[in-house]
Amino acid sequence: MERPYVILSAAVSLDGFLDDASPERLVLSNAADFDRVDAVRAGVDAIAVGAGTVRADDPRLQVRSAARREARTARGLRATPLRVVLSPSGELDPGARLFADGDPVVVYTSAAGAAACRIGPAAAEVVATGEREVDLDAVLADLSARGVERLLVEGGGTVHTAFLARDLADELHLAVAPFLLGERGGARFTYPAAFPQSPQRPLALVEARAIGEVALLVYRRGPA
Repeated sequence: MERPYVILSAAVSLDGFLDDASPERLVLSNAADFDRVDAVRAGVDAIAVGAGTVRADDPRLQVRSAARREARTARGLRATPLRVVLSPSGELDPGARLFADGDPVVVYTSAAGAAACRIGPAAAEVVATGEREVDLDAVLADLSARGVERLLVEGGGTVHTAFLARDLADELHLAVAPFLLGERGGARFTYPAAFPQSPQRPLALVEARAIGEVALLVYRRGPA
């Protein structure tokens, strides 16, 4: 199957949480790492998140640096990569910031989700990929047909789990905060699944460095 090169990106606590259980978003990274992620965004063709991330964080998914946006447009690209939302139910708030700026957004959903989705065609293109679920193979094939060669997946845990369990992740960027959340933990980086990235087929560590108090770990797909 023709598909983009897939990069998963997340900031986590030492015990694998993406957030705590409080209503406010927990900051797990720092300014220097946010800038690193912005550089990664500027180097891809599309950025994907799950519906839960849209509801919890209300992200714009834009390249923030003006210099990076200008460099992209100088190369004939959109200032910000294509934004992608994965939502089996199609239950998304039309008032979310992602849908308000006029930049292209594609919502991949199920047939049932497409019927229920309240996002208008002016805000996003809604594409059904399965009867009651999002078919990741169909998503990646469709993105490839749109010219997407590199896809950055920014969460949340359900989406990361799905990509890893289907063996569709080529690269993994983990920014690890220097603390544990324990019983205060909320959403996790991954949930129980049959992962092919096992002790018999581990990922390959290609980078490990400190960004302030945060540890950046970069892994790539190991040999099959």
